Order: sequence, then structure tokens, then C-alpha cells
Amino acid sequence: MNEPMDEHNPDFDTFQDPLLRHAELDDSFDSESVKSEESTESTESSGIVQADSYWSISRMPLTSLVFTLPLVLAYEGGVLLMGRSSPRNGADVWLRQLLDSMGFGAYFLLPTLTILGLLAWHHVEHDRWFFRPHVFFGMLLECLLLAFLLVAVARLQQSLWPVSLELIDTQGAISVHAARPLPHRLPFAERLLTVAVENEPQRGIFSRVVGFCGAGLYEEVLFRLLFLPIFAWILMRIGLRSDGAWMWSCLLTSLLFSTAHYIGPMGDSFDLYSFTFRTVAGIFFSTLFLSRGFGIAAGSHAAYDMIVGFL
Repeated sequence: MNEPMDEHNPDFDTFQDPLLRHAELDDSFDSESVKSEESTESTESSGIVQADSYWSISRMPLTSLVFTLPLVLAYEGGVLLMGRSSPRNGADVWLRQLLDSMGFGAYFLLPTLTILGLLAWHHVEHDRWFFRPHVFFGMLLECLLLAFLLVAVARLQQSLWPVSLELIDTQGAISVHAARPLPHRLPFAERLLTVAVENEPQRGIFSRVVGFCGAGLYEEVLFRLLFLPIFAWILMRIGLRSDGAWMWSCLLTSLLFSTAHYIGPMGDSFDLYSFTFRTVAGIFFSTLFLSRGFGIAAGSHAAYDMIVGFL
């Protein structure tokens, strides 16, 4: 006859311990699963909040596209109103010449490729397909603040420059001025349209606005959206690390950006002062492009040209 097992009997402990341990493991596993799910939900929630912040939304390629569409419409529409034969922005001309050499001469191909390029960039970044209209007001304010910051940089260089500037007057004579004027008043790429209609006062302001919009748009497309990553990729291919490649790419494209203002029949006469400032401005816009996106870089460029051109 079997006797009931006593709880104080060692054999009872040996029989029941595996069951207890199994139950405890189940409870522990359930508890860890709950904590893990809560942690995941918390992380995803914080990630969504971070992704929906102004700083992240405003630098998205899709947001940049919508934000810069007014520049596209103002420039391309303005050129059409003044006639396709009117002088265009220098970067625009070079990009169209490149497309023509490849057999693609359609007039609206360049703005179309610009739009498609930003859409492709957005797709590659795996960003969500949305934008928030209220962000554009913040971007506009940010561009204005950054433009005034660049004006302050120009004033700082002006105060620190060791020698007086030599300015070339309309007759080509060189006059030395003790007071140093603000550089980058109307450089080559921004003043093309103004020169073309300088004898037509009723269209002068309009043509200058069109030119400033074209400079902010297509100079950023050429030097930042295209050249900056291409140069960085080449430098990484020849052995530079990523950080070093991007840094040198910023410098090289900025030097190229500055040099472009002295090329062609409408180019400015070279002087070290303006060349230095334009190089600094190129580094400034490159930094904005990498940290804040294409929209902020293009908007700040156009805003700076308008501030300096009209104030």
C-alpha cells in the first residue's frame, strides 16, 4: 500500500521542483516578453516623434522638392516670359549644354530631371512619402536667418581683409577705394539676366529676381546635388575614408563654385577678395546641403542673392 508523500519528505521536493522551475521559467519568459514589447513600442514611438520633428522633415528630399518648386517655376517661367533667347543662369547653361551633348535637348528636360532626381533620392533614403505644409514657414525663416548669417560673414571678411579693394568701374578703369563694399554683389551667374535687360527699366527688377531664383536653384543642383557626392565618391574610390572624402569634396567643389563666377564673357574680373569670399560661401552652402538638405541650401542661396542684390 502506497503512503502519501509528505511535503517535508526529500522525495517530495525532488518530485515537485522540476514543475515549479518550469512554471517560474514561463513566468520569467512572459515578463521579459512584455518588457521587450514595451521597450520596442517605446523605441518606435520615440523614433516616430524624432522622424516627425522639424529638423528631420525639413531635410527630407521630398520636402526640399516641394519647397524649391517656387524657384523652379519662377526661374523657368520668368525666362519663358522674357524669351528663351534671353541670357540664362550660368549653371543652367552648362547643365543644358551637357544634356545637348548627350542628345537630350528638350527644353523642360532639365527641371524635369531635377524633380525626378529629388524623388529618386527620397526613395533611396527610404523616407516616408509625406510632407507637412507648416514646415515650409519654418524653412523660409531658417533660410532668411542663414542668408543674413552669410551677410555677416561677408562683413567680417570685409573688416579683417588686410588691403583695400580694387573695383572696376563701368568704363573698365581701376579705382582704389578705402571703404570695402560688400562682395558678391552681382556675380556672373546671378547677374546674367540683369545685364541682358539693363536698358529696359520696366523689366530690370523682374529679371533680377528671376536670375536670383535660377542661381539658388541650378547652382545648388550643379555644385552640391551633383558635384559634391560625385567628388566624394571618387575620393573614396582612391582610398580616402568617408569623412575625409566629404571634407575634401566640400573644399574642391567650393573652389570650383568660386571659379565659375569668373568664366565666360559676362564673368567678373578676378580678384582674391571676391574669390576668397565665394569659396567660403561655397563651403557654407555645402555644409548646409549635408546637414540641412537641398531645400535649405537652395533657399538660403536665393535669399542671400536677393538680400545683397536689393538691399
